[in-house]
This record gives sequence, C-alpha cells and structure tokens, in this order.
Amino acid sequence: MGHPRRWWILLILCLSLLVLVVDNTVLNLAIPSLMRDLSATPADVQWIIDAYILVFAGLLLTAGSLSDRFGRRRMLVIGLVLFGAASLLATLATNPWQLITCRALMGIGGSLLMPSTLSLLFTVFPPEEQRKAMAGWSAVAMVGVVAGPTVGGVLLDHFWWGSIFLLNVPIAVLAIVGAVLLIPESKGPARTIDPVGAVLSIVGMTAVVWAIISIPADGLGSAKVLGGLVIGVGALVGFALWERRSAHPMLPLALFRDRNFSGTSFSIVLLSFTAGGLLLALTQYLQFVLNYSPLKAGLALVPYAFSAMVFNGLGATLGKKLADRTLIVVGLVVIAAGFGILTQVSESSGYGLLIAGLLVMGVGGGLAGPAAYTLLMQAVPAEHRGVGSAMNDTVQQTGAALSVAVLGSVLAAAYSAALPASVPDAARDSIADTLALGPQFVAAAREAFTEAMSIAMTAGLVGAFAGAVVALVVLPRRQAQVKGVDDVERMMSQVEP
Repeated sequence: MGHPRRWWILLILCLSLLVLVVDNTVLNLAIPSLMRDLSATPADVQWIIDAYILVFAGLLLTAGSLSDRFGRRRMLVIGLVLFGAASLLATLATNPWQLITCRALMGIGGSLLMPSTLSLLFTVFPPEEQRKAMAGWSAVAMVGVVAGPTVGGVLLDHFWWGSIFLLNVPIAVLAIVGAVLLIPESKGPARTIDPVGAVLSIVGMTAVVWAIISIPADGLGSAKVLGGLVIGVGALVGFALWERRSAHPMLPLALFRDRNFSGTSFSIVLLSFTAGGLLLALTQYLQFVLNYSPLKAGLALVPYAFSAMVFNGLGATLGKKLADRTLIVVGLVVIAAGFGILTQVSESSGYGLLIAGLLVMGVGGGLAGPAAYTLLMQAVPAEHRGVGSAMNDTVQQTGAALSVAVLGSVLAAAYSAALPASVPDAARDSIADTLALGPQFVAAAREAFTEAMSIAMTAGLVGAFAGAVVALVVLPRRQAQVKGVDDVERMMSQVEP
C-alpha cells in the first residue's frame, strides 16, 4: 500500500521540480536581455547556464547518498532554502560574474533537492501506481516549460531581467511549507559515510563536466579540455575502484550489472543530449530572426509543451501494455524525425515549420521520457533510491552539458562561417553582436543564423537516432522488476571483492 497522502505529496514534489524547470526555461528566454543589460558575451551566457550544470552535476551523487543517510525530506527542504536564497541574490547581480556565482549557489541547492523528489516519489507510491505518478511528475516539467517562458516573457516585457529569478522564490517557499507539513521523512538503512567516494565523485564529475562545457570556447584539443578529461576520468576510475572495495559504498556498482539500469542510463544521456541545446538555439531564432518579443517567444513554445504533456499521459498508459524498451526506441526515433523537420527551418519558413518540428519532438519526448525514468528507478533497490535518483539526474545533466557544449559549438562555428566577409571579426561571435552593427547587416545575420541552426539540428538528429539504437541493442525485452534488499544483496555477492 502507498502512503495515504501520496497524491498530495506528489503535488509538493512537483512544485519542487517546478522551481528548477521554471528557472532553466526562463533563463534561456532571457539570453538576449542578459546580452544587452549586463553586457554579457556569448561566453558569459554559456557560463551563466553552465555554472549551474557544473555544480549540480558534480554534487548529485554525493547529495543523493546524503539524502539516503540523513533523510530525503531533510535534504529536499535544505535544497529548496538554498535555491530560493540564491535566486533572491541573483536579482541583485550587476555583472555577469556575480550572476554566474549565484547560479553556482543555485546548483548546490538543486543538487540537494532534485534526488529527493524522485526517491520520495518511488517511496510513497506502490509499484502499480509508480508509472502514473512518474507521468504526472514528467508532465509538471512540461508545465514549467509553458509557465516559465510565458510568465517570464511578461516580466521581461515590463521589468528588468532580474525579475525572472523572483519567480523561484514563492514557488520554493510554498514547496518548503508543503514538505514540512505533508511529506514523511524517508531514509535508507544507517550506513557509514563514504568520504573518499564522495570526494572522488565530486572531483570526477566536476572535472568531466568542466571539460565538456569548455569545448566551445577552447576547442576539443585544448590543454584545459584534455586536462579536465584526464583528471575527471582518472577520479571516476578511482571512484569505481574504491566503491568496489568499500564495505559501505556510496554507489553500489552491482547496479550496473542490470541492463535496465546501465542501458537506460546511457539512453537518458542521449535523450537529454537531444533536448539540452534545443532551447538555446530556438529562443535566439524566435527573438533575433523572427523578431518576437520575449513574451511572444514564450507563448510560441506552448504547443510543444502541450504535446509533450499529452503524450506523457499516453506513454504511462502504453507502458502497461508495451515494453519500456519499445517506448524508448520509438520515442527517440520520433524525436529524431522532429529534428529532421527543424533542419528545414529558414527565415522565410517562419513559425509554422518550427512548431511542426517541436510538436513531433513533444510526442517523442512524451513517449520516451517517463518510460526511461521509470525503468531506471525500478531497477534501483529501495534503500538506495536517493543515490539512484541522483544517478538518473547525473546522466541527464551530463547529456544536457554535452548538448549545450556540442550544439552550442556547432551553432557558433557554423554561424561565423556562414556570415559574409564584410562582417567584422568582433561581430561574428553571435547574432546579437552582428545585429548591433546596424540594419545593413540584419538580412545577412538572420540568414547565417538559420543556416547554422539547421546544422545544429542535424547534430541533434544524429544524437537522437544514436539513442534509439543504444536502447534497441542494450535494453532487455522484458519489463523491469522493482528491486528490494534481497536483490541488491544477491547482486553484491556476485561482485568480486
């Protein structure tokens, strides 16, 4: 039996998720305002986005382990407090680096609260209702995609850019009150803290994500990128070796013997890759190429979110009849088709072709997302749900960081290459810089950007199709079974000391 207040608890967990989603979607919409009002360069904008991802991804596994040890509700509340306070500080930033610092603090709060949402969901709902609850949790993420840009667009039209961060504060306060009043505390079995594993995981994930997000500015072969990869991979290998021998591992490596867990983790990386850099390109296309206001650009994304919401529900229903592998593969193929449509978008095609591609992508995301996240979490034993949820979030953030780095780099390089030689070097970094030169460069800037976006969407298509192939080859045909203590002990006994 599930918890008697489980549907109210789901509402609070969804509010906690909403504060993260709204923040990230509004931030993408605010990119032009940040460039104008804070004199932010494209590199600054990327760091404003990636500072959060860097800290968030680096701390997730440790935060998930701490939630299992000290209480998932406790970590949820602490995370909400930190996230809300950092959002308030962000409104006072007067230069890009102050905002980057606030985003890093928000990443700490997000890393504490995010694993708790999913682990608490799977704790209070019985197995037969978990898929439905997961669909609701995913649908709220789509509500954030709608609410964030729409409300954020109103604020950006009437107030300064800092007002977008004020959106987070009342949502966080409401979620804190609800968590304290409604959510029961949940912990895993008392275990010794693994400080060595925590340090190695933080260093490893932070260094790898640092390397990934440095690729656009420094290049794949730069000392910074290669050094980050060497340090990150070395630390993660050390983490794996340590966890294998630890009597109280932070992350039981036996989980990776389960093809549902390992295969779904890789599929989620590629699923996140397809979506991570998408809004980065589309918000600029809508505002700089189609000349939409921030509010109109936000409203233009509503059909995409609605499509994903509807098919989240359908995916949950189909999950009772079809294998999760089938839904993941079909969903990723549909997403690839959506990217294919977006490769044909031009300045003259306008909004119609753009929204057609996004509607198709919404269908694919609604089919693949809930199936992938449910499959992964049902493969995690109950006592490790905090770190299991953190693993789910980690692979999502890794995919998102890869997406922003790869698609952002492709977009920037292709845009600069597509501009005519008459555009000065100083104005070739972004479409905002080129448009600032004057009306004589408007047509060239818009044409170059649409060409560059088409190339970036091709990269997204390849990523989505690769994800479908991985899911088809790696995931087993059978449905996942919810694991308990006996399952993990049996798996652990199969791991050589």
